[in-house]
Amino acid sequence: MEQIWCQLRRRDIFPVTFGRIAGLFSHASSLVEASGLRQLITRHLPYRLLEEAAIPVHVIATDQLHGKAVQISSGPAVDAILASCAIPAVYPAVLINDTYLIDGAIASNTPVIAAVALGAQRLIVLPTGYACAMATPPASAIGCALHALNMLIAHQLVQDLELLADKVSVVTVPPLCPLAVSPYDFSQARNLIESAARNTRRWLDNGGLTQPGIPGALRPHQD
Repeated sequence: MEQIWCQLRRRDIFPVTFGRIAGLFSHASSLVEASGLRQLITRHLPYRLLEEAAIPVHVIATDQLHGKAVQISSGPAVDAILASCAIPAVYPAVLINDTYLIDGAIASNTPVIAAVALGAQRLIVLPTGYACAMATPPASAIGCALHALNMLIAHQLVQDLELLADKVSVVTVPPLCPLAVSPYDFSQARNLIESAARNTRRWLDNGGLTQPGIPGALRPHQD
């Protein structure tokens, strides 16, 4: 995973073209085609169907028309992953079983409640947090959309963790904070991975896995 992330370029994942932008004034439903992301996933994923994974895999997407969370546990893995990260207006929705699906973040990006429904009794949650220390908003439309989505994910996760506090054992790894790197900036991948690894090792050494609670970095705050 580290090698893949460190080799990514923005244009591989978000290939915005003039033709695509012009198409928004006619019939295009998204800024970006998903072909680059599809090729990336297909190239590195070691199985074709979700049920072929070494351990059970459940992917969460959102029903575009009704807003409910949709759990995908079988079928083509690439389609399920594309659906789960189809950011509205950025990527096109994915049609699976007659349902148009978009980013799982809209309904349940960190599906802790779904995990409990599947029988999990102890959860270890690894959130990415959000760029809480940026001095100005991202300069691009996609950058702004990603930043807003990351804040939505963090705030939604806090609400879900609070609901589960007295029901199951939940430990949440603290995300990097302060963080001033836009999620649209792939050039910082290696630095972020190394920083997160150091912080997480420190957290583990200090007994983090025995300390339930919601990291303050997930709640609204200023650096």
